[in-house]
Amino acid sequence: MKIAILPGDGIGPEITKQAVNVLNALGERFEMEEAPVGGAGYAAHGHPLPEGTLKLAKEADAVLFGAVGDFKYDTLERALRPEQAILGLRKELGLFGNLRPAILYPELAGASTLKPEVVSGLDILIVRELTGDIYFGKPRGVRECPDGPFKGEREGFDTMRYAESEIRRIAHVAFQAARKRSKRVTSVDKANVLETFQFWRDIVTDVHKEYADVELDHMYVDNAAMQLVRAPKKFDVIVTGNMFGDILSDCAAMLTGSIGMLPSASLDANNKGLHEPSHGSAPDIAGKGIANPLATILSAAMMLRYSLGKAEQADRIESAVKTVLAQGLRTPDIYEPGTSKVGTEDMGAAVVAALR
Repeated sequence: MKIAILPGDGIGPEITKQAVNVLNALGERFEMEEAPVGGAGYAAHGHPLPEGTLKLAKEADAVLFGAVGDFKYDTLERALRPEQAILGLRKELGLFGNLRPAILYPELAGASTLKPEVVSGLDILIVRELTGDIYFGKPRGVRECPDGPFKGEREGFDTMRYAESEIRRIAHVAFQAARKRSKRVTSVDKANVLETFQFWRDIVTDVHKEYADVELDHMYVDNAAMQLVRAPKKFDVIVTGNMFGDILSDCAAMLTGSIGMLPSASLDANNKGLHEPSHGSAPDIAGKGIANPLATILSAAMMLRYSLGKAEQADRIESAVKTVLAQGLRTPDIYEPGTSKVGTEDMGAAVVAALR
């Protein structure tokens, strides 16, 4: 099986290296090939998603992705900025379904900013639609305002839009995932204000007719954000659009103690996918050896489970992560008094040791 390794920028190479070490420790035969992406892609080939990198991603059975972004590229035109690489990969590979689990390991209950009794036992899955919504909708740009009280001024504009088939396919992903969990789906929208999301609500409701065994409720996004903080364990599977999913998944990340613990999988219709930590490139700590590699290691486990059909090996990695946490090892983002503070490489090495 061929895996494309795209480390990217900032802490990306550091955390990806540890995930590769873990994969090598499984004793499986993987063909792994690395390529530059993001700022590294621009530096090497003048584009954040070089042709060779895209070709490798298309040929591979799965993609393990680090992170992209660096302050030094902020002055580039938008099409050449590092973040365009991940958007391009999602579009070119047809990665429409983003799975973001938010699980609070018992050992990290004290690391969450919420009271332990509120978050202990947390296990939710956010299913985010990934290729539509305002991030990809057209027309968009900057123009002269054509009407209204600010007519004649310059204005920026974007377009929110969803086709029926886009909503149906992500709804099926959510309901099918819920069948393997607690059989509850919360569809998050803003149907009281946005036509796009009244349409979303109608279509999700229609798809639900095929899943009589799954409970469905609808929630406005502002209320969902509040409930994630007030009573997060009331959720099982949350399904929502691209922008709302982007925001809510980061909110859910902090319930687990650190965004450094949150993996993700972005899948196409055949479960080929790009697997990456939910955090960013954190250029301010790059090279310091203090980044948490566990989200990337857990993303590798998701890659094994969803894209490569190796659930047993995924279980082994997840068990190894639990063992390391039980041993009291912590990177700075999840450190608490009474635990042992370690760096990126030591944390990765501990997971490898637990595997063996």
